[in-house]
Amino acid sequence: MMSLTNDAIAPHGGGELVDLVAAPGDRDELRKAAAKLPAIVLNARDIADLEMLSTGAFSPLTGFMGEADYIRSRDEMRLASGIPWSIPITLGVAEAGNIKPHSELALTDATGKRLAILKVSELFKVDRRREAEAIFGTADEAHPGAKNVTAAPPWCVAGRPVVIEEIPDRSFLEYPREPRATRAAFRELGWKKIVAFQTRNPTHRAHEYIQKIALEVCDGLMLHPLVGETKGDDVPAAVRMETYRVLLDLYYPKNRAMLAVMPAHMRYAGPREAILHAIVRRNYGCTHFIVGRDHAGVGTYYGTYDAQKIFERFKPEEIGITPLCFENTFYCRRCAGMASFKTCPHTDEDRLLLSGTKVREMLRRGEAPPPEYTRPELAEILVRSMRQN
Repeated sequence: MMSLTNDAIAPHGGGELVDLVAAPGDRDELRKAAAKLPAIVLNARDIADLEMLSTGAFSPLTGFMGEADYIRSRDEMRLASGIPWSIPITLGVAEAGNIKPHSELALTDATGKRLAILKVSELFKVDRRREAEAIFGTADEAHPGAKNVTAAPPWCVAGRPVVIEEIPDRSFLEYPREPRATRAAFRELGWKKIVAFQTRNPTHRAHEYIQKIALEVCDGLMLHPLVGETKGDDVPAAVRMETYRVLLDLYYPKNRAMLAVMPAHMRYAGPREAILHAIVRRNYGCTHFIVGRDHAGVGTYYGTYDAQKIFERFKPEEIGITPLCFENTFYCRRCAGMASFKTCPHTDEDRLLLSGTKVREMLRRGEAPPPEYTRPELAEILVRSMRQN
């Protein structure tokens, strides 16, 4: 556990960051023990959840959920204790016949490498369709998150994992990846009010605009892209990271913005995922969290500002981190600058309103979006990546 004496905010639940990583001196014995245990093979999403649990990013969770936490999280967006938690974190298994409570299992990747030992506390069966409808508002297979959930095995193994090996395929290790690392960076920088920005897309001028508004009231910005599994048509993480590096290097003050990475996979759960993203950023040490238009959305499944309205269902002290909610922003030709529906009195004819689909079409044709939409340096990176694909 870490001392939080000098941190700006305590982890979610008011305790300390959970740590499920075995001490280096204990790992050889644990590896020998793991080699003798029956194994469960984890997919990429399971491995991402394992990393988030083990580093404390999912504090106060101390492992994969049991039935009481699962049901209340699914139905009420809370843990059994009453602490807010909007999306169940479970480990699904197809066959449950040989798994017994109080036994131990090895958790492996697809190659068979044993990553962790799971102390089984519970085994329970779930209705994945009901889960999808509760979390996403739909069980439609066209929804990527719902499809992942309904395809998951019906049995869940609950328990506390102890990680004995490095998580495989970790990327962008030159940037802070764990809550302890970002909290240490904030202390070193002297930041007390830290705003996080969640992204799975390249940053365009509208994003930059709301980030800099937030910087007017906060000490520092953590640009925190999600680098776990996303939809196939999302911009690859390596390309996105290049755009973030260039943007921060050229257009942000060096001592007031930093780039870190979040290894979670994208669930596309809209409002519920906005709550989870806020909780996770609190664990990373942030005091404020930007919630923009259609946060974590996909298609037309959610209302434009549903992800902002959902915060009203909780008392501010329950979530702890402060949401900063922004309207849709854009470049207005008559205003001659960035604006939002709150500040711009003009019409859509005066506004540069480009959909993500339209921008991707331009990039595929080798056309750079206008500088009012995205910085030219970033557009060049995106055009180049499209040509290579």
